[in-house]
Amino acid sequence: MATKGNTTLNKGIPPLKDAFIVIVKTEWNSHIIHKLEAGVKRILKQQGIAHKTLTVPGAFEIPFTVKNHYAYVKGRIPDAYITLGTVIRGDTPHFDYVCKAVTDGVLQLNLSLDVPVIFGVLTVDNEQQAIERIGGKHGHKGEEAATTAIKMIALNRKLIY
Repeated sequence: MATKGNTTLNKGIPPLKDAFIVIVKTEWNSHIIHKLEAGVKRILKQQGIAHKTLTVPGAFEIPFTVKNHYAYVKGRIPDAYITLGTVIRGDTPHFDYVCKAVTDGVLQLNLSLDVPVIFGVLTVDNEQQAIERIGGKHGHKGEEAATTAIKMIALNRKLIY
């Protein structure tokens, strides 16, 4: 069982100058994704961080989109990516394959790109568990993803500059 949201995560958010984040979100389970994205945007707005959103059909397509956006971006390279999706267990092994693929894909991106890729994909057994993670008893995973991105950008800037 997941713990109640990370209540210390939002403490000590470092101020960032001129940061830019790309959100990659899925179409599936849009009523949940919309609330995850709203949480991300709320934190980014509070911190004055610019962002752009790309929409993909499902979670499986997230790593491809991040990889190609980073490789072929015209204009400013993002300081981080935030991935948003919700995969809900069904009656087939499809859930396991999708969860493993997107998790492994985001891991590989973190090992190969020069910017952090934040895992904001909910992998839950049912819709109620997802709802509990968009402002319910398990916190707001969108807000947590945004805060994590900000902290990782700050850390990355310390490491490379």
